[in-house]
Amino acid sequence: MTQTRINTESSEPYYDLDDDWNLIVASFQTQYGIRLARDLSSMSWREFSYLLNGLSGDTPLGRIVSIRAENDPEALKHFSKEEKRIRSEYRKKIAKERSPEECANAMEQFRQAFIRLAGVKNENTEM
Repeated sequence: MTQTRINTESSEPYYDLDDDWNLIVASFQTQYGIRLARDLSSMSWREFSYLLNGLSGDTPLGRIVSIRAENDPEALKHFSKEEKRIRSEYRKKIAKERSPEECANAMEQFRQAFIRLAGVKNENTEM
């Protein structure tokens, strides 16, 4: 599986070149009029990457990525059943692929965030 990362504040992968290939093909056709089955062989990896990263939220992949990446609790309240399913399935998939080190790092980031939210001055305070 080949994961690609979109440009966001986090390094969370929100699409996968293998699993989302059909969405990528449809998105290139929608936004650029490029038929990847025909045109990919004449395209450099760099050009493909630029075009992939330039896909807008109005493409099939863009819509799915925006669902997967959404973290705003207010927006999540208004998700349809299908949007919730899409987001949940992808997050479960990503959770299974994380290494123990990545999980430990994420837990430490959560701990530090909770400490800041609680207004604790000493970040080494045990919870």
